[in-house]
Amino acid sequence: MKIYLGTDHAGLELKEKIKFYLEEKGLEVFDKGCFEYDAEDDYPDFVGPVAEEVSKDTDAIGIIFGGSGQGEAMCANKYNDVRACTYYGGSTEIPRLARAHNNANVLSVGARFVGDIEARDIVDIFLDNPFSGDERHVRRINKINNLLATRN
Repeated sequence: MKIYLGTDHAGLELKEKIKFYLEEKGLEVFDKGCFEYDAEDDYPDFVGPVAEEVSKDTDAIGIIFGGSGQGEAMCANKYNDVRACTYYGGSTEIPRLARAHNNANVLSVGARFVGDIEARDIVDIFLDNPFSGDERHVRRINKINNLLATRN
């Protein structure tokens, strides 16, 4: 499984910690930036390349970071076959169910609300819980995909 990471300045520190954590676990990690702090950078410049990779590779996972993670998820969800969910604290059921029921392939983490340990735990939950493949969930994902197809 390839894991793509991306963030703007708000998530840089957390992205670096998660990158190190994933690499220590022996996972294949590709960092799409940012690589240095710039308070004027824009998250679409780094989230877009992550979403692009995930949209082309059904086995790829994206983990993106931002202040809240909301704008980053909105950006990622503009790409075909990308289903980004947002986590900025709270129940760990959020990322688990997003994977199991929605086949989420991008996790957007609100770095201003999630600490290092919690972020590692959420990333593990996201990576360790696959899509259930239940017919009702497949049907719903297909309906989402058809919405996009009818608009293009």
